[in-house]
Amino acid sequence: MSKHTALLAGLALTLTLSAGCAAIQRADSMDTERTLAAAGFQIKFARTPDQIAHANTLPQRKLTPTPGPDGENRFVYADASYCKCIYVGTEAAYDRYQKLAVTQQIAENEEAASMNWDAWGPWGPWY
Repeated sequence: MSKHTALLAGLALTLTLSAGCAAIQRADSMDTERTLAAAGFQIKFARTPDQIAHANTLPQRKLTPTPGPDGENRFVYADASYCKCIYVGTEAAYDRYQKLAVTQQIAENEEAASMNWDAWGPWGPWY
């Protein structure tokens, strides 16, 4: 294989892996954002250049505590890449989010376990 062909193959592999990682990140963001909305977080879309610039200054796709105007903690989740929005929630919304996230993780683990169990057939793994 020539150096040129090897270089092109390496570049194609890198681009494929990058696209796969981006798709996984996007899916994870969508799951998180659905859970935030279900927990009562308010979504605020960045529509103006100033709002987009502000959303870009926040930690991306991480729940960050910040003091609210009333002195109470607020939790902010910014996603300037995909939805161009921020989610803002109170302590109560954050608590609901934590409970929903744990419930979702348990459901995913149970689903994965049942798929593994089914692979053994009716006799289980000791057959």
